Amino acid sequence: MKKIIYSIVTLSLLVFSCSNDDDAFTQPEPLGAYENGIFVSAEGGPSSISYISNDFSVTENQVYFNVNNENLGVYLQSVGFNNDKAYIVVDAGTITVVNRYTFEKLGTIDTGLTLPRYIAFDGNTAYVSDWADPNDATDDYIAVVDLNSNTVTSTIAVAEGPEQVLVNLDKVFVSHKGGYNTNNIVTVINTVDSTTDTITVQSKPDEMAINNQGHLVVLSGGNEPWTGNETPAAITKINVADNAIVSSFVFGIGQHPGLMSYSDGNTYYILDNAVYGLSDTDTSLPTASLFDITATSAYGMAVKNNLLYVTDAGNFSGNSTLKVYDLSSGSETNSFDVGVIASKVYFN
Repeated sequence: MKKIIYSIVTLSLLVFSCSNDDDAFTQPEPLGAYENGIFVSAEGGPSSISYISNDFSVTENQVYFNVNNENLGVYLQSVGFNNDKAYIVVDAGTITVVNRYTFEKLGTIDTGLTLPRYIAFDGNTAYVSDWADPNDATDDYIAVVDLNSNTVTSTIAVAEGPEQVLVNLDKVFVSHKGGYNTNNIVTVINTVDSTTDTITVQSKPDEMAINNQGHLVVLSGGNEPWTGNETPAAITKINVADNAIVSSFVFGIGQHPGLMSYSDGNTYYILDNAVYGLSDTDTSLPTASLFDITATSAYGMAVKNNLLYVTDAGNFSGNSTLKVYDLSSGSETNSFDVGVIASKVYFN
């Protein structure tokens, strides 16, 4: 789709609306003006990335296709940002590198990857979690990528099902949800010598963040009842200096939150369409929710500037919806049509 540049006068006359066509877009930003907004990645198909300006006045679906006239591929898993570049991780063994402000394609990383999941950065080095053969529990690894040459220079063997990757000082933390199975560890990689250690948490750890106390916060969803082997979910805080567990907040049986975001001293999570906030100083899980959201299938969340962003994947076939809530009042302030199976929200 040819990119259309509107004049300031024309833009001021247009009425904002959200398209129901994933290929369509409203009031597209001039080339190079994606730096002041929100990206929403969608697994697909087709895989896509949507852009929404910070003031919510401009929205554009299929940003990558619009700029580069090509599709991203099947199953967009995640996006990582490093300096002026964005790295788009696709399950089919490819990471596409673009300028994060123009979204022009700069290159690809397509050798040495099999089924990549997430990416994190340490200077000119990236660490990518990879399931390899998802039916083989013994071949999972972390790919070490030289960002100067966009090549995989080495791999580090890890346990089954590595997911989120987080770099903190001289350590890389990897949550192991378990892939097609279930796992219950966080791997710690020393970036100096590539040695590894593991921390045992509750089943299916996934989302991670570093809180204001310098602790690693990990959300483990636990095994759901339908598995026939239900295990409790938990939010675990880990001392990043010695890898010791500081505290573990265990949920009751039947409670399995799957989404978490950290902001300004609070860990937010969604449980049964209710939003909860756990402060850094709390000694137990909150007993009351902050407010409820309206979503058929809450599939992604992020928090920034007292706003909660939630992707609703609906029936996992048509376009998703990005909903914005005011954390103070709990009111829904905005809603946007985004790609199919939208799962991640990023701030640019």
